[in-house]
Amino acid sequence: MVEHDVLSATREAYDAAAPTYARLFRDSLRDSPLDRAILGAFAEVVSASGHGRVADLGCGPGHVTAHLDALGLAAFGVDASPAMIELARQDHPGLRFDVGSMAASDIADGELDGVLSRWSVIHTPPRELPAVLAEFHRVLAPGGHLLIGFSASDDPSHPTQVFDHAVAPAYRWWPDHLAAMLREAGLAEVARMVREPQPTDRRQFREIQLLARKA
Repeated sequence: MVEHDVLSATREAYDAAAPTYARLFRDSLRDSPLDRAILGAFAEVVSASGHGRVADLGCGPGHVTAHLDALGLAAFGVDASPAMIELARQDHPGLRFDVGSMAASDIADGELDGVLSRWSVIHTPPRELPAVLAEFHRVLAPGGHLLIGFSASDDPSHPTQVFDHAVAPAYRWWPDHLAAMLREAGLAEVARMVREPQPTDRRQFREIQLLARKA
């Protein structure tokens, strides 16, 4: 499929799954102290480097955007799925949510102090990921930070692996490979959090969250 077809198919799949997805994940941060910790660290470095302007790209139903707002950031959400944005606006009427694409946003150059991308790049075909990372770099101000989450591949000789995602085709990445792609996009890794799979997890994948900074 060409890029537009991939985006359209992913959008339609998330539109159809939006009510179920929102129900499953609305309270996910409540039971995830590690996620709250890395989001808290992200909020601190973003606030220290600017005015706390953050875009949650691939925001889904908006629960993480709302968490960033509660941490004192000027956060807004963007998602390709109109159904997800509608749910986000219903649940968090005081916040801004826009329908849009990570790869081609309407955000001005250098407008943001932070970009959050939690498991939203997993649906990006590998050949398109450099363009998405370049877009993250474009919208960040100098010194701004990116926090990107993804599932890790288990073989460095195959840095990208397809996996069976419940909603749409998705990819896992070898962490060092994705960190190198970030460097090529002008985003230097500052820290990473690795969550090992737990016995109760449906998928036995490591979860990676990389914090990177624009020079």
